[in-house]
Amino acid sequence: MSPAHSTSSQDAPAREGKSVALLTLGCARNETDSEELAARLAAGGWRISDDGEDADVVMVNTCGFIEQAKTESIDVLLDASSTGAKVVATGCMAERYGTELAESLPEADAVLGFDHYPDMAARLDDILAGRAVASHKPSDRRKLLPISPAKRQAAAAVVPGHSRAAQADGAAVAAGAPQHLAVLRKRLTDGPVANLKLASGCDRRCTFCAIPSFRGSFVSRTPEEILAEAAWLASEGVKELNLVSENTTSYGKDLADPQALEHLLEGMAAIDGIEWIRLSYLQPAELRPSLIEAMHRTDKVVPYFDLSFQHSSAKVLRRMRRFGSTENFLALLAQIRDVAPLAGARTNVIVGFPGETEEDVEELMGFLEEARLDSTGVFAYSDEDGTEAVDLDGHVPEDEVQDRHTRVAMLVDELVSQRAADRLGEVMQVLVESVEDDGVDGRGAHQAPEVDGTIALVGEVEGLEPGDFVTAKVVDSNGVDLVAEIVEEAL
Repeated sequence: MSPAHSTSSQDAPAREGKSVALLTLGCARNETDSEELAARLAAGGWRISDDGEDADVVMVNTCGFIEQAKTESIDVLLDASSTGAKVVATGCMAERYGTELAESLPEADAVLGFDHYPDMAARLDDILAGRAVASHKPSDRRKLLPISPAKRQAAAAVVPGHSRAAQADGAAVAAGAPQHLAVLRKRLTDGPVANLKLASGCDRRCTFCAIPSFRGSFVSRTPEEILAEAAWLASEGVKELNLVSENTTSYGKDLADPQALEHLLEGMAAIDGIEWIRLSYLQPAELRPSLIEAMHRTDKVVPYFDLSFQHSSAKVLRRMRRFGSTENFLALLAQIRDVAPLAGARTNVIVGFPGETEEDVEELMGFLEEARLDSTGVFAYSDEDGTEAVDLDGHVPEDEVQDRHTRVAMLVDELVSQRAADRLGEVMQVLVESVEDDGVDGRGAHQAPEVDGTIALVGEVEGLEPGDFVTAKVVDSNGVDLVAEIVEEAL
């Protein structure tokens, strides 16, 4: 694999005329992958931008999770081809479909998968020079890692976001990083918030999800690697770390430490400059009491729970090959709120799954009414290539799926608006994210970046800058968004 690269002010300038526009679609995990690619490309002499009109190559880090995301990826690739630049597809959709995508999309000069990541700069050199680069041939990436989690750390498979001591070449190491580790990342956005990947892949076998087949089995990044990157992000001005993976509660299952995540949080909390640590993608069936307690007692870990419920009917969940029920999920929320009464909680749910009845929909709606969640994503079920759910009986007619989606989404809009209104009078710490002529916006601890609403700050906002923390009292709400008046100056 290519040497790791630590981005810093000492980086050599890239040669003019060798530029790549890197466009990212999909989730926060894809964003971290793009920043890894940016570091690799910058090390290979490429100038990175997001302007497809002024680039030699446009690389699209695609999403391949659901049909809507795949359609968006195709549209962006087609738009990129109109710029006159070379067009490269990579990321999840490219990994999932590879040569099939290449054959159906001749506008793309190459379709490259995860195995191309270590040598991506050289591959773009080839493409720019007109040399043919063979497109990725898809395979089940679960077969690249041992079945036993304990043996995966030693495996040689390419896993995006993971670096090892063997990848370091003595390049400048990030602030606070051990000398044998370099940080393989180049930030593509400014601001006080950054995603930090804990692991890749998933060992669960949900019948509606194809992610494990193209992302592979679950493998944790080592604590040393994660803490080195967290320290580097702090040196770059990051105040909030958003910890991401396909399944964060599985972190450490391959590291011989049953409390690896708890220990990792303690290490992150000790890093100067980091003020908030947020956990995302928590699996309810794996959310152990010790983790809830550790999140509560660890300084800087915000009281926020991103819980992947997907449904609440036990019957539907079993067909999804998941665990839980309305009663179990309500008990889990009660357990969380016993420890942290004002904790934020969000989830995603799928309606119209094969076999779902009207009674199941009513049960889900009743659960959502009682759960008092701050944010809920509602998805209409659709068949996904290669998933077990495609072959299940009891498929719900498309018009009924859409009707159920509309009903549940309308209920959710009402419920999250009420939950936001319930926070009137609450005094909370707010992270300032944007300062514009028309106002100052931020987020509270109960709001994750981009998905859970924002807080408009009023009062003494003069002099505030992104990255400041203020104490404010909630005085109004508008849907999921809040208005809060500053009661204490910025920290």
